[in-house]
Amino acid sequence: MRPAEARTFHAQAVVLRHMEYGEADRILTLFTREYGKLSAIAKGVRKMKSRKAGHLMPFTEVALYLAKGRNLAVVSQAQAQRVFDDIRQDLKLTAYAAYVMELVDRFTFEEEEHRNLYQLLVDTLDRLNGKSDPATVVHYFELRLLEQLGFKPELNVCVNCGKAITAEDQFFSGRLGGALCPRCHSADPNAWRVAVTPLKYLRFLQRSPWSKVRGRVIPEPTEEELSRLMERYFTYLLEHALRTPPFIQAIS
Repeated sequence: MRPAEARTFHAQAVVLRHMEYGEADRILTLFTREYGKLSAIAKGVRKMKSRKAGHLMPFTEVALYLAKGRNLAVVSQAQAQRVFDDIRQDLKLTAYAAYVMELVDRFTFEEEEHRNLYQLLVDTLDRLNGKSDPATVVHYFELRLLEQLGFKPELNVCVNCGKAITAEDQFFSGRLGGALCPRCHSADPNAWRVAVTPLKYLRFLQRSPWSKVRGRVIPEPTEEELSRLMERYFTYLLEHALRTPPFIQAIS
C-alpha cells in the first residue's frame, strides 16, 4: 500500500535533510526502505522535551510510524535503529556522508521505491562509520548508485568504436556514458581526459564485490583525479553542480 492510500503507515528510514518550520517543527526529507523518498513533518521536535528529537538526527537509521496529513505525512513515533556515531564525531566523515545523501536525494523522486538503493545507502553509512578508507567507500558507492539507476558507465570498451580500452590515457564522455579512446575523441570534443591509473581503479571498483574492495586505499593523486571525474559526470547527469564536493575539498 502506498502512503497516500493509508491513514497510518510504518517505514524504515534515513533522514536525508531537514528544514526548520515554524517555532518548533521540522520538515524532513526521508529516504525509506518501503516507499523511497518521502517528505514528512515532525511536530514539536525542536522543543526541549521532545522525545523524537534524538531519533531523527542525521546519520541515523530510524523506524517510523507516520500518519497521513493534509499535505505532508506526520511523524507520530520514531525509534532509532542504528546510530552512526563515528560519522557524527568526525568532520571529514560527516562531509563524505553528506555527499552520499545528497546524491541519493538528487537522483530520486518522491514515493519511488528503491529497496536496493536504500540498502546501499545504509551499507555505505555503516562502512563510513567503520575502519574503511572513506574515499574508497564513497567511490564504490558512486559506481553502485550509477549502476542501480541505469547510468552505469562503460569502462572496458570505447563507447564509440567498441574496441577494448588499452593501457594508455583515455577520455571520458558524459554524453556517451563512458570511456572514449584517443582515436575517437572527435566523437565528443567535450570529453574529459582520464589517465590510465584512475581508469584502472574505476574498473576495479565497478567489477569487484565489497569483500575485495574493503581495505584498499586509493593513492591521493589518483583519488583526486577520480573525484574530479566523478563530480563532472554527476554534474553532467544532474545538469547542475553538487553542493557537498567543495566542502569535502575544503577540509581535506
